[in-house]
Amino acid sequence: MRILVLGGAGGMASGTIRDLVAPYSRNVTSIVVADTSLERAEGLVNTFGDPRLRALVLDVADPRALRTALADQDLCINAVPTFAGHQLAIFDACFEARVPYVDYGGMGVFTVQQKAHHERWRAAGLTAVLGLGADPGISNVICKAVAERLERIDSIKLYWAARKAGPESPVLEPPYAVSTILAEYANPSQQFIDGALREMAPQSGREVLHLPEPFGPTEFMYTQHSEPLTVPFADGIRDKGIREFTWKLHLPDREHEAWTGLVKAGFGDFDDPIEVDGALVKPGRFLETLLARNIARNRHAIPETTSQELHLAIGRGTVEGKPVTVNCAVIGRSDPFYDGYLDAGTSMGLSVGVQLMGDAPMRPGVWGPEEYFAVQPFLDELKRRRFTVENDIPLG
Repeated sequence: MRILVLGGAGGMASGTIRDLVAPYSRNVTSIVVADTSLERAEGLVNTFGDPRLRALVLDVADPRALRTALADQDLCINAVPTFAGHQLAIFDACFEARVPYVDYGGMGVFTVQQKAHHERWRAAGLTAVLGLGADPGISNVICKAVAERLERIDSIKLYWAARKAGPESPVLEPPYAVSTILAEYANPSQQFIDGALREMAPQSGREVLHLPEPFGPTEFMYTQHSEPLTVPFADGIRDKGIREFTWKLHLPDREHEAWTGLVKAGFGDFDDPIEVDGALVKPGRFLETLLARNIARNRHAIPETTSQELHLAIGRGTVEGKPVTVNCAVIGRSDPFYDGYLDAGTSMGLSVGVQLMGDAPMRPGVWGPEEYFAVQPFLDELKRRRFTVENDIPLG
């Protein structure tokens, strides 16, 4: 496949590209690393030293330049941050150029708007897979895994948790895009409850799960995410009678306190400009820049830590008329194998999906990962990348 990566020098995209050109990967003939900064794009290309890579300076807000970049490509990866405001324009440009499309997710709202074009894309023989990364992405696939083990589904509850071990860092390091974290903490969410989508208040739905070590008792909360807007409506899940589907998040405790405090301070309105000394500044952009500078200046003070991430889907329903509870977990641990990845789960999850798409003729339409991918091949690819996949982990 000839692949165009928009926002290609960003943290998520650079990790995906790293995986796409890894020795264990396949189905990749060329990759165009397109970014607003030619310096960053060329730096990434030079880092990997793979002849299949080429740098391109591109502003996705320029429709003509975007059309030119899409020409003769077999797939477009949209790695431009969702809240930069280009999600739907890039999606539409891929349709017009007849180029298959994937992205890391649209925080639910954009995902629903894109899904509304399913029949249009299907009729044109074009494929789009939305929310292909870790959460959404891996999370959707493990929901499908538990759904396939149930004859009737009462509920699927989806959780993501991160735990760090080691000295506390004096520096706040965002685990993913600052705008995404602020949206998760500040915005209401849609959860599928009693057979319908219902709006829930930010940071509500607090629930403690007793997880295996190193997690132990872990408190989760509702946040804005796309999975409740797609998974309960997917074939093989909707038709099994599902009445409840929820998504909940847990960040390490001190990080959780920091993001909660920033939202209390007003950074939840991250895209609403304020005037500072006669200049208009977006709070989110200011915070992102400040955090990046603080990390660069104080990198020497950031201690070595180990981390572990848990993606967990718990399904409740019936098998042969008897009530059962099943779960599926994907666990990622600190490992030198992941060096160079800002978020290995997200970066590798998208790369896995792209490579699986290249294994067979693509299926036209606009899909969530739970609709497009078979469970076992996806999980097998994660295992190759040193993720642990477990069924029915003990829950206290």
